[in-house]
Amino acid sequence: MKTYINEIKENENVDSFFLVKEKSSGVTKTGNAYLKLKLIDRSGEIEGRVWTSVDIFSVSFEKDDFIHVKGKGVSFQDHLQLNITHIERVMEEEILLSDFFPMTEKNVDEMFQTLIDNGQQIKDQHLSQLLRLFWEDQSFVERFKIAPASTRLHHTYLGGLLEHTLSLTQLVLKNASHYKGLNLDLLLTASILHDLGKVDELTYHRSFDYSDEGRLLGHIILGIEKLDGKIRKLPHFPKDLAIQLKHLLLSHHGQYHWGSPKRPMTLEAVMLHYLDDMDAKINGIQQFLKTQVSGGSKWSAYHPVFEQFFYVPGLGAEMELPNNIEEDELEER
Repeated sequence: MKTYINEIKENENVDSFFLVKEKSSGVTKTGNAYLKLKLIDRSGEIEGRVWTSVDIFSVSFEKDDFIHVKGKGVSFQDHLQLNITHIERVMEEEILLSDFFPMTEKNVDEMFQTLIDNGQQIKDQHLSQLLRLFWEDQSFVERFKIAPASTRLHHTYLGGLLEHTLSLTQLVLKNASHYKGLNLDLLLTASILHDLGKVDELTYHRSFDYSDEGRLLGHIILGIEKLDGKIRKLPHFPKDLAIQLKHLLLSHHGQYHWGSPKRPMTLEAVMLHYLDDMDAKINGIQQFLKTQVSGGSKWSAYHPVFEQFFYVPGLGAEMELPNNIEEDELEER
């Protein structure tokens, strides 16, 4: 059974799996070598020291490896750390990523099935065939189901991309009928595919970060490339329909300075942008309030992205303040 870092207590034995965030070596005053580690899981981080068999353990693993650790919790200068007696590198297949990174609270398989069910409401045969090609792409589906939606602002957890995508499709289904003249099939397809490039833009197997192609191209361009590849497999897919669908993906950030190569120029594109923006912002604020409201307070900490405080009457007492709070000023969508 996995022992989480926040469960480790002084003088208790530890036998569990961790991710190596930092690794360095040192020498004691008496000339003996030792290893200094920073280990993490989804509950936090802890420093570790290896005092024995340093030469053997040092070459057996590297930074960003998952390791099996045996040791004991000890107090050093009023901080808890691990005295490690055994380390063994383990393969990713032997661990659960959800033990090391934040995970959606919702059932991934149920969300994915609901997303497929929503897509089945699409009557246009060309758009239906297009979605079917994506769902038949097992490599894409596996990454789509586990990827976060962003690294900083919203849905920043495993399964976050799927959760955000499903939420957006549900918002489309609830709001599109309120207005006349909208192409629901097109709008629903775009809502399902709008962030598909994020499966390649982001890395999320060791930490949440950007891939090289993600930094150089971004998820909008990566998504258009992937979309175009699927459309080319459908020789009878209407050219105008393809252009409109691509426009929705290209413009869904709404503004040039938010990363969109084009601003929304159709009714469907306008609705997609605003619903996407709302879902991202509401989730991002909710995530922020979970960590940035101290017990008993009616006000959040200052949000550097929105440049304001948030009033949360009755919520403060229910919030738990983490040991380490890091503000981030990067806005993502």
